[in-house]
Amino acid sequence: MSDINWIEGFLETIHAERNASQNTLDAYRRDLISFVDFLRSNKRSLKKATRSDIENYLIALETDGLAQATRARRLSAIKQIYRYGFEERLIVDDPSMQIRGPKAARKLPNHLSEQDVNALLEASVKTGRNASEKRRSSCLMQILYATGMRVSELVSLPVASVRGDPDMLLIKGKGGKERLVPLSAPAKMAIAAYLADWDASQTLAMANGKTESKFLFPSRSKLGHLTRVRFYTLIKEICVVAGIDPTNVSPHTLRHAFATHLLANGADLRVIQMLLGHADVATTEIYTHVLDEKLKSLVFEHHPLAD
Repeated sequence: MSDINWIEGFLETIHAERNASQNTLDAYRRDLISFVDFLRSNKRSLKKATRSDIENYLIALETDGLAQATRARRLSAIKQIYRYGFEERLIVDDPSMQIRGPKAARKLPNHLSEQDVNALLEASVKTGRNASEKRRSSCLMQILYATGMRVSELVSLPVASVRGDPDMLLIKGKGGKERLVPLSAPAKMAIAAYLADWDASQTLAMANGKTESKFLFPSRSKLGHLTRVRFYTLIKEICVVAGIDPTNVSPHTLRHAFATHLLANGADLRVIQMLLGHADVATTEIYTHVLDEKLKSLVFEHHPLAD
């Protein structure tokens, strides 16, 4: 079996077993092809690679200046493909088993204050080429901050999920797992205003022989809905209108703000874990560190003996 066939077999397996998204599969493919290219340059293959080959690859990555998190991720991909190879009896011994790579450093998410978020929400109503686009911008931002959903979940939201003025949204997240998240009153108002535009535009589209979209945020992209890239640029446009540095804000920053503000106002960590769709509460615990850092800065700024 060639290295490429081995990689593709591995990707098919994790797609079937974990329902891995296309973005996840593409990331694995890039990391593993990088490793295979390194092996080829040393006249080696996945099957013939040794522990030393893997360690030399990690050293090369560090020499090239790749971040600790990137090196840790690539080693994880290597370990997984060798575990797959061992289970499929492609190899007798796993050369990666005893390797302990760099532990990915925990990075605190960029933090937006409640004042910052309010400024962004107000600016979203003013962002767009016409009134309809401005209502769409507002709807996107209100839903994102009200639910803390991932950007991929937001842009692909089915229009059926918001029909009937629901108090909760059913979201299909990573691995096909479903969760319920509540909608705030401002989010419900933004949805209602935007749906009037949606209905009008889809009625016109069907009159012209087109099929009605199943997405709340349809577009001409091959996916049929607003792309993550377009929403990313829209966030930047909203930041400019709000007078906030665009380099510090992304769709994921609003997800972080949702969790951090809930925690700061007394929400239980387990509830936040459920709302965010985290499989492990340890992932959610990073928001407690954000609050710790905020408390430290308040002490250093205002305590009379801080100097």
